[in-house]
Amino acid sequence: MRCIIALLAWLASTVLILGAEAGKSADFASAMAPIMANLRTAASYARTGNIALAQMETDEAVAAWKRLAPTASGSLPVYAAAALAEFLDRGGERLTTATRALDGGDNVAAGRELLALRQSFHELRRRAGLYDLGDCVFEVAPSMEKLRIAATRYGGQTAPANAEDTVAAAGAFRDRLQRCNDWASPEIAEKSEFRRLIDGAIASSGAIAHAAMAGDGPLVHRYLIELQSYAQLLDFRYG
Repeated sequence: MRCIIALLAWLASTVLILGAEAGKSADFASAMAPIMANLRTAASYARTGNIALAQMETDEAVAAWKRLAPTASGSLPVYAAAALAEFLDRGGERLTTATRALDGGDNVAAGRELLALRQSFHELRRRAGLYDLGDCVFEVAPSMEKLRIAATRYGGQTAPANAEDTVAAAGAFRDRLQRCNDWASPEIAEKSEFRRLIDGAIASSGAIAHAAMAGDGPLVHRYLIELQSYAQLLDFRYG
């Protein structure tokens, strides 16, 4: 009888510990969500030269980061302690650097630091085996950059080789978008905004490939601008 009671007590304590650990992870994720939104918005404003608005977003991120650090200093089961500590320390430094760059009117340097901070968070998640729609959307940018380079080269010379590169880059970009569509939760996947962005981008990635194969440089350029807008909006809302 005493053995059964002891076993039940052990099971109860284990459940409480696991629940507390899960609560810590959920709290950290909840705390990071608005910070990541601030970083995305600040980067968008910095890219368009709206320094004052970017500063407002980074100020909010800095304030939230200061509240985050003591909370996250305890053990979080999904993250390696050393990796989490490095992320928090380096992230605080990057936020400070981005803020100073904005104060000096250097929106390019600020954007670079904000991007590096966002990337470090996604790397932290990846090392912990975590992945969701936000991680997928963040990975759209490199595919978009490859397509931009290929389409720009094609615009300068509509040679068959350049057309092939553009078609290949458009296909890779489309595949990435399809993957993100698959990672969207049912709630997000049904939202009209998400559908307009993801479906529009997928359709235009096919259209730019057809335009390249047809030798229509101006149409390739038009679709490139459209796709860059889609990519930026997807990142702004879901990255």
